[in-house]
Amino acid sequence: MNRQIVQLFGLSMLLFATLIAFTSRWAVFEAESLENEPSNRRPLIEEQRIPRGLVMARDGTVLARSVARGSGAQRTYTRTYPTGGLFSHAVGYNFISKGRAGLERSKNDELTGEENEFGSIFSQLQSKAREGEDVTTTLDPRGQREALAALGGRRGSIVAIEPQTGRVRVMVSLPEYDPNDVPERFKELNSGAGAPLLNRATQSRYPPGSTFKVVTAAAALDSGGFNPQSIVDGSSPRPVSGVPLANAGGQDFGPIPLTDALTNSVNTVWAQVGERLGPGTLIEYMERFGFNKDPELDYPDSQMSASGVRNARGRLLDGNGGFDVGRVAIGQGGSEGGIQVSPLQMAMVAGAVGNRGRLMRPTLTEKVVAKDGRVTERVEPEEQSIVMSEKAAGMLAQMMGNVVKEGTGTAAALSGIDVAGKTGTAEVDNATANQAWFIGFAPIDRPRMAVAVTLERTQGQGGTEAAPLAKRVLEALIGNGA
Repeated sequence: MNRQIVQLFGLSMLLFATLIAFTSRWAVFEAESLENEPSNRRPLIEEQRIPRGLVMARDGTVLARSVARGSGAQRTYTRTYPTGGLFSHAVGYNFISKGRAGLERSKNDELTGEENEFGSIFSQLQSKAREGEDVTTTLDPRGQREALAALGGRRGSIVAIEPQTGRVRVMVSLPEYDPNDVPERFKELNSGAGAPLLNRATQSRYPPGSTFKVVTAAAALDSGGFNPQSIVDGSSPRPVSGVPLANAGGQDFGPIPLTDALTNSVNTVWAQVGERLGPGTLIEYMERFGFNKDPELDYPDSQMSASGVRNARGRLLDGNGGFDVGRVAIGQGGSEGGIQVSPLQMAMVAGAVGNRGRLMRPTLTEKVVAKDGRVTERVEPEEQSIVMSEKAAGMLAQMMGNVVKEGTGTAAALSGIDVAGKTGTAEVDNATANQAWFIGFAPIDRPRMAVAVTLERTQGQGGTEAAPLAKRVLEALIGNGA
């Protein structure tokens, strides 16, 4: 009898524990994902009665505001976006029928005036109505407009970051969309040609082409096995992993120093450097740059994708191999695995080199301000990692400067300002089109802006297609006192 009672008691405790686990899952551990689920209307309906805070650009331009509908107990608020599609992907949208995206999602607690339990009780005692706080972003309207104009309707992305702070000044993705149209056109926008709701800056993964040689060069210089004058044979073609690899146009350079190999983007040199480094070292430096995980950006995780080496199934590969390290080192990949990156990640790479080897955590938020004028949060620059020594970063910056001065990146040169950069051209669609790239920063001695530009399915090269766009954005931002 006692044994049956014990068994019954044990079963009851097991069922009780299961109940606690499931209720805790929804109430605690997955509360945020449940709240942001578009089909879960309750929190969105409740929030309709809260005057949501403003979202503003760094110069005070209003990017999102709430408009009152009705009066008294029936008053609700609807979100509007005064700048239309200009900041659509960074700011996102917030609508009862379609959920949230972008900063509207990641900063939802601040925008709705969400308080902790103590603060909520205190507000109730004071009979204070709940209202949202204003979010000032790091985004620069002039730079954003110039980037959008530079793309000229072509599919692609441009990201610009302050190397010393990590503040994102420009985040453009084309095709863009008008957030005001989301309630009526959501299905069309979500499944339409060009995937307008997709943020190419943070979600898309592209082959980086020769811009990835910057990562390979950082590992080579910092690990101590190479310096800018190291001589490596640039003959073409040359076997890499048992398969012949050629330089662009089949150029045969012979033995050349690493600086010249970066200036002229010599594939066979950097493939050999990658093989000598090995997959473990290359992956180690990639992770220092932020690869193999979602960027540490104040932005929804569901709208970001990790850059890294992926196999044919899309799974990230680690430093134990399983990929052609020589071809990955030049921004390509074989059947075993290829390198795929986001524009945001490559802007972070350029920024880290410019910031003397230190990668700053990227951010879209500058401050949060309560309606009474109190600054409740000020986002200070934060170091994410030390990628390489200051000495190695200085050498690499000069090598990248030579790329713009006399190499493949001359179209990014600015008058009176030294620019460091690297072009990239990756074949896509069975070699019928190119993914064109440029990454860089300026000025070289005291960088104020880093930029990454990519264009989808072009017929041109990174130096002719992407570099001129980077020049326009750098001019707009640096000339704007950014």
